[in-house]
Amino acid sequence: MAATEGMVPGGEETAERAALLERIRRLERASRPLEPGAGRRRRMRNAVVASTERFLRGVDTLKAYEAGAGTGEGLLGMAIGERGAEMDEVVALLEQEVTRPGGHPASPGHLAYIPGGGLYHSALADFMAAVTNKYAGIFFTGPGPVRMENQLVRWVADLVGYPADAAGTTVSGGSLATLTAVATARDAHGLRGADYASTVVYLTTEAHHAVDKALRIAGLGEARLRYVPTDEGLRMRPDALAALVAEDRAAGLRPWLIAAAAGTTATGAVDPLDAIADVAEREGCWLHVDAAYGGFFLLTEHGRAMMKGIERSDSVILDPHKSLFLPWGSGMVLVRDARAMAAAHGGTGSYMQDALRADPGEISPADVSPELSRPFRALRMWLPLVLVGVGPFRAALEEKLLLARYFRAEARALGFEVGPEPDLSIVTFRWAPAGMDPERVHALNEALVEAMRHDGRVFLSSVTVDGRFTLRMAALSFRTHRRTIDLALRLLREHVERLRA
Repeated sequence: MAATEGMVPGGEETAERAALLERIRRLERASRPLEPGAGRRRRMRNAVVASTERFLRGVDTLKAYEAGAGTGEGLLGMAIGERGAEMDEVVALLEQEVTRPGGHPASPGHLAYIPGGGLYHSALADFMAAVTNKYAGIFFTGPGPVRMENQLVRWVADLVGYPADAAGTTVSGGSLATLTAVATARDAHGLRGADYASTVVYLTTEAHHAVDKALRIAGLGEARLRYVPTDEGLRMRPDALAALVAEDRAAGLRPWLIAAAAGTTATGAVDPLDAIADVAEREGCWLHVDAAYGGFFLLTEHGRAMMKGIERSDSVILDPHKSLFLPWGSGMVLVRDARAMAAAHGGTGSYMQDALRADPGEISPADVSPELSRPFRALRMWLPLVLVGVGPFRAALEEKLLLARYFRAEARALGFEVGPEPDLSIVTFRWAPAGMDPERVHALNEALVEAMRHDGRVFLSSVTVDGRFTLRMAALSFRTHRRTIDLALRLLREHVERLRA
């Protein structure tokens, strides 16, 4: 039957057409709640803004961890059904069951993990990006978003010290960024399945588990991992690295990837990148630097000095949702050689032929990333940088460097055993009086971190360093200032006294 036969006047076909059109009209009416009018949009928006304002009015005194607020089980009471609920009811449920329980990375007292900052400017950017729903993967359909992303990539590449022909993209965070870099390194070195079991990856025990995860996902689960010894500051030792590479080469293996860190997650250690780059260059290894936490400390004089040599790496990852204070879901990966990145991640289909014909010579994020569908992430980074400038970011980062040193000195004065001078803004410490039984030390510090969490005003975490249970303070939120650090020190002293008694 021709496509127009059911639409000619007369007889049964006209009745079928009328029934079809009536059904379309009914479905259009039933779907109208998806497109609220101006008045309803205003009421919904006002309810959401009022909720966020209530949150921000109390953020300075917000508990960093709310231990007694449940686990969100109240959400199960609002079933997803055919009929919707009222916005005020939904917002109240969200405040009680989603916003309130658990950890609060937006709190100035959130010193447990390397937090997402949650800049308000970025929240506004996300709102604009979501409403306009611009596609940010291909230049053909999203020239503005793609140009913005490439502008940000170039700004960060200049910060790192990469050449003009470097490439990069924004991703969801350090894990996807690491996977992107590992896949690029694999293909750039021409590795095939038969090679994987003889390839060697060099890292330290302080490396983020995203490296091992990326290797497995990229099909390199058979690759051999060599854990390079570290110095007293838990930094990779270049001499030990060189010795391991030479040993593996002599054994007929294929040294391939060195994964160094510019700010480890556990202790904030920065590996000696310049000396490691010497080894990588001499041995023909791909040098990858995990700067997810520490990367944007490059904005400071101290950070640039600590990370000397990062510009010699082949790939680097940075998380703007860490040391640039953006909301969660903001990562970035850069590769020195744009051709290698495009070769590993490029792809197309006939459904994209219009975009290919309109190729402007601009790199599209989809060409250098595993993602094709992707949100307009660049706006959440671009807007705050343009609105406030780089200066306030640099000042906040320098403040965090100083707060870490201040905390370490004060904790030592209180009698705590402290770890090495922090490379960045993480301090390790524990209560370990001379002569106390090691098991008692372990139990006391476990109880101390639990007491801090249940108090909730300041949230600290623990790590294991050299086999010892150790407390950890990570100062990175733009809302964390000296008064928060002083509160943390006071609470630590009070809890120690109580636990000892």
